[in-house]
Amino acid sequence: MVKVQDIAKWFLSQDSMTHKKIQKLCYYAQAWYCALYDGTPLFEDQIEAWVHGPVIPSLYPLYADYKWNSIPKRDFDESVFPQKVLDVLHAVYTTYGEFTGDQLEALTHSETPWKTARKNSKPWEISTEVISCDSMRSYYGSKYEQAQND
Repeated sequence: MVKVQDIAKWFLSQDSMTHKKIQKLCYYAQAWYCALYDGTPLFEDQIEAWVHGPVIPSLYPLYADYKWNSIPKRDFDESVFPQKVLDVLHAVYTTYGEFTGDQLEALTHSETPWKTARKNSKPWEISTEVISCDSMRSYYGSKYEQAQND
């Protein structure tokens, strides 16, 4: 298992981005890893269904001071990751990297794992409900299977 902080640093080595975008890309990395590797999590940190989409609370304070501003691009030695982790990270960045944090928020709001974890919460209500790896595996796994059959 890898550290979510290193996943975030890897995404920042690709480009500068907002805190919101980093959170969503880390979410998608976890989601697709769970889907592709039978529910095995990429990192151990929990993901919660916050108002603005999935958030990893342990990652939040590391970049919160940037608020809505972009965090500068940084160097990162990706050799710390196994190849299958890099494959997922590259696929996630290729798929979602062109979107803004706000666009990724809207996308996650339309998907089952976040909606299920939010349960009956009003859109503005705080929630600390966890988005489970099983929920991500089920939803994104079915999307993967669908794509394989198209």
